[in-house]
Amino acid sequence: MKKSRFSILAECAIMIALGTGLSMIKIFELPWGGSITLISMLPVCLLAIRYGVFWGLGAAYVYAVLQLLLSVATVMGWGLSTSVLIACLLLDYILAYTVLGFAGMFRKHGKVGIITGVSLAMGLRLLCHIISGVVLFAVCCPEGWSPLFYSIVYNGAYMVPETIITVLVLVFLASLPQTKRILFR
Repeated sequence: MKKSRFSILAECAIMIALGTGLSMIKIFELPWGGSITLISMLPVCLLAIRYGVFWGLGAAYVYAVLQLLLSVATVMGWGLSTSVLIACLLLDYILAYTVLGFAGMFRKHGKVGIITGVSLAMGLRLLCHIISGVVLFAVCCPEGWSPLFYSIVYNGAYMVPETIITVLVLVFLASLPQTKRILFR
């Protein structure tokens, strides 16, 4: 049975709200932004897996805008120049969260495909944060550190555990008969 656009939009709204709520449950938070959350990106990734990259990118973009709106006051308080601030907002929020929509790229290849797609999406998000970090840390990098190396270490400190947790929960969900029907429709 084919779902109507309205029911898909309703499901997207629910999953974006769930992801936004989960993003507020922080297990670990770093001072210049970035945190390990309670699988906050999984709902958006699940949408991309269920409905494909088109719907995934759309939902991920809305999720990105919400993440930006929830964090903009904090980022504005860092005292960044206008150009660094704009780069940070675009790379760390809009682009970094929107790429989560690519999680559905290999969805037709079973469990390996969805794990690959989610890992790719999370890797693209990490890349966005690393590029943003190079811009940000070029201004305020600790003495003796290369901005690129510091950005890799800093952003990897929360994105690698976040990716591992998300993929492990996804593997668990994909192995349950109840969710297997939903994911591999």
